[in-house]
Amino acid sequence: MNNAEQQKMANLDRGLFFINYKSAEDSLSPPHVTVAPAEGHERRMEIILHPDATEPTLREPNSGLVVRVNTPGALQVRVQPMRPGGSRVAVVSIEPIHAGRMSVTSVGHSNSIGLHTQVATEGLKLLGHVAGRGDVIVGPNAWIAGPTAPSRVEGLALEWPDKPAGVDIRYAVQFANGQAGSGRMMPLGTYAGTRGQALPLTGVVLEMNGTDELEFVADAGFLNAPTLHAVGKRVVLSGPTSREPLVGLRIGIERIATAEQLVTPAGPRQPAGPARVRVFRSRSRQASAI
Repeated sequence: MNNAEQQKMANLDRGLFFINYKSAEDSLSPPHVTVAPAEGHERRMEIILHPDATEPTLREPNSGLVVRVNTPGALQVRVQPMRPGGSRVAVVSIEPIHAGRMSVTSVGHSNSIGLHTQVATEGLKLLGHVAGRGDVIVGPNAWIAGPTAPSRVEGLALEWPDKPAGVDIRYAVQFANGQAGSGRMMPLGTYAGTRGQALPLTGVVLEMNGTDELEFVADAGFLNAPTLHAVGKRVVLSGPTSREPLVGLRIGIERIATAEQLVTPAGPRQPAGPARVRVFRSRSRQASAI
């Protein structure tokens, strides 16, 4: 295997699975995601491609394919950069398809990688005040501004009417000039930041208490800096010098799956971007993380 690739084995039960390439850190040069039965498991499963596809490789986000598993077996998932030295950070999900419903397990790749199952967060809303556009409201895991339309974000608010009882969420924003209110933790539904003062945010802090099962999954873009991806109950988002303006933000809340075993990539570690790869079992189905 090319030493620029990362590899993961996903142990799948008998059934039908949708392999969904959801997003990539580098939207301009996204890595390729290739799936194949593990060696010796070729007769246990078949890969169903789009009619226009010729190989089981997903070359950009918002693409996917289906795997039919006749006998429990292992699926190999590889992430390969589009160009030498390119990003290997991709978010892929393996979604078991059931009669009448679909359960989702997400797969994330970063320096330390974990598996999350999505929570029913349809009611979660992120409001961002964007320079030149005003207030913009999106749902979970959707961008305010972001890679395709970067623009200064001057304030934000989170709302989650269906928040589970006992879960406490607070957040704070930071400014480069120490503006009043910088770093002050706010409860859900409270606006943090400014409007119409041309004061972009330079940092965001998210905190969650009262649960051992949920955590934030957030991405942030700062001017002239790579997209930042963070996962945890306390997330701090800022640029390399903590003074770069925030020009894109998306926030989700996901359920943490329990770790089962550790797998290392089957090739030499790339010096510029070592990664630990962990495999997890979700509560309802088996899955893997990249």
